[in-house]
Order: sequence, then structure tokens, then C-alpha cells
Amino acid sequence: MKRASSAIALAMVLFVGVLVSAQTQTAADQAAPFTNLQVWPKDTSRAVIMQFMNAFGDSLGVTCDYCHVQQGGKFDFASDEKREKRVARQMILLRDSINVVLPAIVGKPAGAGPTSVNGQPGAPVRVLCSSCHRGLPIPRALADFITDASTNGGGAAGMAKYKELRAKYYGGQTFDFTEGALLTIAQRSMTANKPDDAIAYLQQNLEYYPKSSRTYAALAQAKNARGDKASAIKDLEKAVELDPASAQAKTQLQQLKGQ
Repeated sequence: MKRASSAIALAMVLFVGVLVSAQTQTAADQAAPFTNLQVWPKDTSRAVIMQFMNAFGDSLGVTCDYCHVQQGGKFDFASDEKREKRVARQMILLRDSINVVLPAIVGKPAGAGPTSVNGQPGAPVRVLCSSCHRGLPIPRALADFITDASTNGGGAAGMAKYKELRAKYYGGQTFDFTEGALLTIAQRSMTANKPDDAIAYLQQNLEYYPKSSRTYAALAQAKNARGDKASAIKDLEKAVELDPASAQAKTQLQQLKGQ
């Protein structure tokens, strides 16, 4: 019985010793300065670097492994093996170079931001990573994703991609899902001489925005291009009903009725 108790006690001592050693090593790793800094000064503190890294992650919607190599379960932050890290350095320099000339371009001194409601200075005028990326590693417009999908799989594929992205990103900063989003996509279809695809996008837009005068006016354009003049007139009449101040819709309606 005594031997068993002694064995248990010894095991507990060894376990605690290993745990303390692991905690000490982790704390030491966390306190160690970063090496191979090329964009920031060599003596930049770890806390400042981590603040920047967290901002990058939020702006691009990525985690550390997007740019940094992992070896043996640990990150090798000094390694330049990944192309993404090398590109990130150049992007940081590009952003900073823009911010150098931005005050002169917008006609405001460096650090002068927009005026808030109470008359106090707002945030400084500057470009951030999030200004372009908005949660995407490679920034692209919503319409570009839909165009690619429809090019490879037709309008149905484009609509499926739109719904997929809307389900994933709606309410965030990444994409604009307001009334004009599908209008822009439909206009691209019209330019590509695909009125049927445009009509599908616009009808879906009415599911989200049933009182969109602009959508009805665009529908009229697409239907008229397809040769359905009667339906086009009805859509323009609806557009004018929803927005009586729309001179463009009224003009289009008069022109179409006069043909």
C-alpha cells in the first residue's frame, strides 16, 4: 500500500514538473521577440506586431497559417517560404505609400479625419487593409464571382453562386447585398446579350426588394430586348407607380408606348 502511494506521489510530482516546464516554455516563447522583421523596425515589440497581425487577420478573413509556415506544431514566423508572406510585405509597403500621398490628394492635413456630428475630428484619413479586402484574402467584387460562375455554368450557376455568397456573407462587410447588387449583375448579362439571365437575376431581386422601381425598369429593358413589349410596358408602369418621381422610367414608358 505504501509503495502504491509513493508511486502515485512520484507520478504527480513528475506531472506537475512537466506542466510547469511546458508553461514556462510557452511563456518564454510568447515573450521572445520576433526575428526577420523587414517592414517594421527591428526593435518593434511583440505586442505591437501581434496587434498588426490580428488586424490583418480580421481584414483578410484569414488566420496565421495563411502566411506563416508551421513546423512540428509550431509556427516558424521567421520563415519566408510562403509566397503569401512575401506578397503581404509588399502590400503593407503599398498601403503605407498611399497613405503618404493621400492627405495631399484629398486636401486635408495628415491625421485630419472627417468631422463628426459634434464638430470634433473623426478618425484619420487613411487607407487600411480592410478598405479593399473587407474579409477576403484576394479582394473581388460580388459581380465578378457571379460572372465567373455564369460563364462556366450559365445563369442558373450564377444565381446559385449569388445565393451561396449571400447566405455566407450577408450582414458583413465583404459584399454589397443591397438593391443595386443584382441590378449590376443583370446589367452585365444584358451587355453580354443574355436577357434571359438578366430577367432571372431581376426577378430574384424583387424577392428581396419587392418595391424596387429600378428593378422593374431594368426588367422592362430585358423583356423588351427579348421581344416581349407588352410585359415591358407593364413593368415600366409598375416602376412609375412605385416611384412617380422617376423621370427616366416615365420617359422609357412613353417611348415604348409610342413605338
